[in-house]
Amino acid sequence: MSSADTHCPYCALQCAMTVLHDTETAVTGRDFPTNRGGLCAKGWTSAELLASPHRLRMPLMRRSDGTLAETTWDEALDAVAAAFRDTKATHGPDANAIFGGGGLTNEKAYQLGKFARVALGTSRIDYNGRFCMSSAAAASNRAFGMDRGLPFPVTDLDDARTILLLGSNVAATMPPFLAHLAGARAAGGLIVVDPRRSATARLTEDGAGTHLQPAPGTDLPLLLGLTHIVIAEGLADRAYIEERTSGFDSLRRSVAQWWPERTSSTTGIPVAQLRETARRLAAGGAYILTGRGVEQHVDGTATATAAINLALVLGLVGREGSGYGTLTGQGNGQGGREHGQKADQLPGYRSIRDPEARRHVAGVWGVDPDELPDAGIPATALLGELGGPVKTLLVAGSNVVVSAPDVDALRDRLQALDTLVVCDFFLSETAELADIVLPVLQWAEEEGTMTSLEGRVIRRRRALAAPDGARSELWIMSEIARRLGAASTWSTDPAEVFDELARASEGGIADYSGLSHELLDTGVEAYWPYRSASTPRPFTDRFAHADGRAKLVPVDATPPAPTDHGGELTLVTGRYLQQYQSGTQTRRVAELNGARPEARLEIHPATASRLGIREDALVAVSNERGTVKARATVTTDIRHDTVFLPFHYGGDECANRLTEAIVDPTSAMPEFKRTRVRLAPDAAVPAGAAAEHGPVVVSEHPGVEREGAGHMASGVSVAGGPVGPDMPAGVSVAGGPAPTGVSVAGGPIGPDVPAGVSVAGGPAPTGASVAGGPIERGAGTPTEEEIHV
Repeated sequence: MSSADTHCPYCALQCAMTVLHDTETAVTGRDFPTNRGGLCAKGWTSAELLASPHRLRMPLMRRSDGTLAETTWDEALDAVAAAFRDTKATHGPDANAIFGGGGLTNEKAYQLGKFARVALGTSRIDYNGRFCMSSAAAASNRAFGMDRGLPFPVTDLDDARTILLLGSNVAATMPPFLAHLAGARAAGGLIVVDPRRSATARLTEDGAGTHLQPAPGTDLPLLLGLTHIVIAEGLADRAYIEERTSGFDSLRRSVAQWWPERTSSTTGIPVAQLRETARRLAAGGAYILTGRGVEQHVDGTATATAAINLALVLGLVGREGSGYGTLTGQGNGQGGREHGQKADQLPGYRSIRDPEARRHVAGVWGVDPDELPDAGIPATALLGELGGPVKTLLVAGSNVVVSAPDVDALRDRLQALDTLVVCDFFLSETAELADIVLPVLQWAEEEGTMTSLEGRVIRRRRALAAPDGARSELWIMSEIARRLGAASTWSTDPAEVFDELARASEGGIADYSGLSHELLDTGVEAYWPYRSASTPRPFTDRFAHADGRAKLVPVDATPPAPTDHGGELTLVTGRYLQQYQSGTQTRRVAELNGARPEARLEIHPATASRLGIREDALVAVSNERGTVKARATVTTDIRHDTVFLPFHYGGDECANRLTEAIVDPTSAMPEFKRTRVRLAPDAAVPAGAAAEHGPVVVSEHPGVEREGAGHMASGVSVAGGPVGPDMPAGVSVAGGPAPTGVSVAGGPIGPDVPAGVSVAGGPAPTGASVAGGPIERGAGTPTEEEIHV
């Protein structure tokens, strides 16, 4: 039997695991600071993908009859090279484009940026991280001069007294992270901001914290209002502001208009909760964390900036025992945005328009700096050029037909391309449209590095050989570059590519120059920047701006005028615990897809009754861009003016058929979390015929069946008692902490289980004035859940 110590292929928590391979392949959790031996359902089942019957094992090419058929690697690569060559000759270099992914290793992300700019000479490259981290990245760069999601190790959260968590349902997205919330929960200080009563929001119950449930899209006014209270009540850390920041006077004036009553009226959060939250954050030991829920908006950069401003005014950032951070989503969402996949970027998080950066990187690549293209355009704009200025597109590590906004329009543009090339290990919805499909390696079949949400560079190691016919993207790029006669060198050895990346990043913000595969294999803690030593907390002494100060940047809470017409409800999109991103992988794992086989529309009972929608009814969710069909889950976990859909599914269940391709003006993040929609029952049930349905059945927590005491939906376990009235989907009831060493659902429960929380398959947590005038004017709970991961 062979084994390899590596990390999970899914989210940016990058839980450590060991892959065991003999006649079959299995995984086991490995002790590591982020996960402490635990894995979520996705991690425990990750090996199933390696032997999937859906695996692509040979290149595919579109034949004259419109079908995809297997072909040889030589024929496929010759065709790809010819398409790139002919497109450039006829339409110019920017008619070729590359679309990358946040799940690619650092080596592949780096080489992809080099391939675009050197082998193709195109500026048209961007990646799906633009849909994930771009707003938080823009805000952090502007405020701190550096974008590292968590500028501290995740274990620092263990001792927090207060954690303000905005727009992140970590109980579903990265369950082992819950262990790090235990201290805040024990202190009654977990504050979750979410318009839904999510699994994470329910962790605040029974005295563990507070759930703030604002109206969708009002996170920015909420943060401005909290900053107003901090200043007005004298809670700001004036010494820190004076010593370590700039721009406070402008910020103070900008938040003057957000007195508590106005903030409450806008957000729906009671004034008393606003004041209590501000005071709690100022009491010490506080962290502010943001996620996609507050960032995937057209004002996402402003909202992330407002969160940073609040943290800076409180003096949290760069101090031991407090801080600000953003929770990176994709597996290499951090490293993937540092080394050249972004439209305006060179390795080391350098600007492609910086002459010195161009000179340095061109020197590493052995090319003339003047031959490098200018900055390109961000993802949504790039996808908007398909079939127009862009004629040939290569997609690596992304399924844009599910993940991009307004996918029906995008599908038409993809089909208008002269040539679409997709690298994937499954025939995703995007690959189904391709002219050429190139089968690539999976996570346990390759060597490389990833960079976790805390900025730690870690090793991915090969545990087993790839199936015959699959190839690494490094090999694919090398072969195409050779066919094109491209300058520079194109190694297929990940260690060599990393060494080149390290040289190219030297002197940049994200400096990896002191690292190598050999050094990482010693187990060194490698937080970047890493020149000669690790930097786990880069802001301890100074920020990354030239003056060493953080910038307080005033932001405006006036949202852009809506472009949707006729919609009466706000659609928010999000995730399920058992699915991941576009579902290309998890929808092919029987256990995971069995738990969440379809998209469910969450709707409040009052709204459902008014519209004649009953539990499990098929509902048409529509706007001017398209229609999605999903079955209803009637639940009080959502506001009456809001509905929810997951974004993991394709076809008629694809939530992004409804979202609009409008973007944040700073980050180019699309608006994924605030879409106006109309609902109608399935045509078989006449609209408005609520009386015919009988009473509306309310699921207090989606997916839980109630056919008698102790009965739960498939995949939900009960240990020690009947199911209570308020249990969420995918949870277990154990009546208290599980003992150390107990094995549940495929893995050990760790020693850090708090009272009332068990984790199956991994451990869980045991009158100021402004400019001469006043700043202020006037003055049924469910049981605690146990997340089943």
